[in-house]
Amino acid sequence: MQKIEDYFLAINRWALILILAVMSVIIFTNVVLRYTTNQSIEWAEEVARHMMIWLTFIGCGPVLRYGGHIAIDNLQDSLPPRAAQILRVFIAVLITAFCVFCIWFGLEYMDRTQYQSTPATQISFAWIYLALPLGMGMTLIHWLLIVRSYIARREFASDAHFDATASASL
Repeated sequence: MQKIEDYFLAINRWALILILAVMSVIIFTNVVLRYTTNQSIEWAEEVARHMMIWLTFIGCGPVLRYGGHIAIDNLQDSLPPRAAQILRVFIAVLITAFCVFCIWFGLEYMDRTQYQSTPATQISFAWIYLALPLGMGMTLIHWLLIVRSYIARREFASDAHFDATASASL
């Protein structure tokens, strides 16, 4: 199971790296062309915007996994350990429900926009909005992989690439 989880995380990270790299090259090339030739790539801004949407939703899971999202911990810190654990169960249920809702809503939204196309590239908006259900599905998987340690000890994952407790103390 650990090997599958490692592959899943690696695929997620490489997808993020690839999307960010391609987006950076497109934007950089467009800026250079605009200032050197007074011409720009017609589809560059649209594609970069859509890639940013994908980057956001695909990146949501690893950020949640490592405890990188903004959180207010004062209530948990002020409660006795058992009450704080019950609060974390409630939070876990809310996060799970939110992910499931976003997956359902994303699929509905894809269905509603499947016949609309983007202005420059003429692709279906459903491909752009696929980022929501796919990204939240991946986020749900990340969440389910760490939820037990979060509820029991308020721990998030950490590795050589990212440690939320080290970055929080900076």
